[in-house]
Amino acid sequence: QVQLVESGGGLVQPGGSLTLSCAVSGSPFTTYTMGWYRQAPAKQREWVATVTRGGTPNYADSVQGRFTISRDNAKNTVYLQMNSLKPEDTAVYYCFADRFTNRYWGQGTQVTVSS
Repeated sequence: QVQLVESGGGLVQPGGSLTLSCAVSGSPFTTYTMGWYRQAPAKQREWVATVTRGGTPNYADSVQGRFTISRDNAKNTVYLQMNSLKPEDTAVYYCFADRFTNRYWGQGTQVTVSS
């Protein structure tokens, strides 16, 4: 049973930074492509970023240049460093893990960007 546990969300002012973490247990971490989605109130879930098993990142246009995704295979953890945060980044952020046709989700962590 694969489990994903996010942490690091919170309240931050516009222009500030936060780092989200997602710890994975229950299966070899290196076999998964990892990433993040987010869902703002009354909006559909939106893809944010992905990091491949080899460490190659990809980003949505809305976060390119502001967010950085990375993975630490020794800690079974994926990170999302978020800089220059905007009010429109406010959402619940969900970590996911992909292997073959299976996708696993974390429970989500709230990020609120407000003054």
